[in-house]
Amino acid sequence: MQELSEPDAKRQAARGPALRAEIEHLSPGYFALVMATGIVSIGLDLGGIVVLSRVLLWLTAASFVVLWVLYIWRAVTHRSAMLHDFRDPETAFAYFTVVAGTDVLAVRLLQEGLGSIAVPLLFFGAVLWFVFGYLLPWQVFMTRDGRPILARTNGTWFVWAVASQSLAIGMAQVQPLFAEDAEWISILAVLSWTVGVAIYAGVALLVLLRIIHFGITPREFEPPFWVAMGAMAIAVVAGTNIVDMQSTPMIDATRTLIGGTIVVFWSFCVWLIPLLIGAGVWRHVMHKIPLGYVAALWSIVFPIGMFAVASINLGRVESLPLVESIGNITLIIAVVVWAIVFLGMLRHIVGVLSRTIRGLRS
Repeated sequence: MQELSEPDAKRQAARGPALRAEIEHLSPGYFALVMATGIVSIGLDLGGIVVLSRVLLWLTAASFVVLWVLYIWRAVTHRSAMLHDFRDPETAFAYFTVVAGTDVLAVRLLQEGLGSIAVPLLFFGAVLWFVFGYLLPWQVFMTRDGRPILARTNGTWFVWAVASQSLAIGMAQVQPLFAEDAEWISILAVLSWTVGVAIYAGVALLVLLRIIHFGITPREFEPPFWVAMGAMAIAVVAGTNIVDMQSTPMIDATRTLIGGTIVVFWSFCVWLIPLLIGAGVWRHVMHKIPLGYVAALWSIVFPIGMFAVASINLGRVESLPLVESIGNITLIIAVVVWAIVFLGMLRHIVGVLSRTIRGLRS
C-alpha cells in the first residue's frame, strides 16, 4: 500500500474527527427527519397551505435521498458500527424509521398525484417492513451479552408500530389506483393496522415494565419517548384512512370496529401530551440537562405533526369540528417546532463542514 505523504496524512487525520466520525456515529433513526418533514407537509396540504407544503415535500424527498447515500456510505466504511446498531436493543428498532420515512414520502407524493413514483416507494416500504419486521426483533431478542434486554427498552421501540401503521396508510391511499386488486390491498391495510396496534400494546407493556423494574433517569428519558404518542396518533391516521376506503368485504367487516377505536386512541394521545411535556420539564429544567441539537429531536417533531394530522382527519371523517380545530392549532405548533429543529440541524451541518474545511486547509 502506498504511504501517504506527511501533508496528506495530516489532512486525513484532521478531517477524520469532523467527517468520518460523523458518518461512523450516524444515528440509526435519522430517517425520522423524513418522517417529520413529510408529515408536516401532509398536514399543511390538508390545511390548504399548498406552497409551503410543496416546499417541505421537496425537502422530504431531498432528505430521503441524502440519508440513503449516508447510510450506504456508513455501511461500506463503518460496517461493524452499523451491525452493532442492528443488534443493540437500544438502537436496532430505530431502523424502522427507514420504513416509516419511505411510506410517509410515498403518501405525500400520492397527494401530489405522483403515483408513478409513490407506488414503487410503497412497494419498497412494504418489502422493508416485512424484512425488518422479522429480522430486527429476532436480532434484538436473541441478543445475549450479559445485560438484560428489558432494561434497555426505550422510545425507539415504538417506531416498530409506526412502521406498520405507515404501511396501512399507504395501502389505503393507493387503493383507488388498483380497483381490480382492491380486496387484496384492503386486507393488507387492515392487517398492517392490526399488527401495528398489537405491537404498540406489547412495546408499551415492555417499556412500562422497564420503568417499574429498573427506573429511568432524566438523561435516559430521551426524545424518542415522544414516539409513544406518535405511534398512537399514526394509528388514528391509519384508522381514518381505512374507514374512508372503498367498500370491500374486509373493510365492511372492520369499519365499525376501527371507527370506534380511533376515537379512543386519539383520546389517549391527548392524555399523553401533558405527561411528555412534564417529563421534558423534569429532564431539562429540574435536572439541567442541556437541550442542544441531536438527530433524536426529529422524534419529537414527528409525533406533534402526526397528532395534528390525526386530529384533522378524525374531525373530518367523524364530523368532529372541535377535534379538527385542535388539529389546526397543533399544526401551527408542529411547523414552529419543525423550523426550530431544522435550523438546529443546519447549524450542526455547517459546523461539521467548517471543521472539515479547516482540516483540509491545515
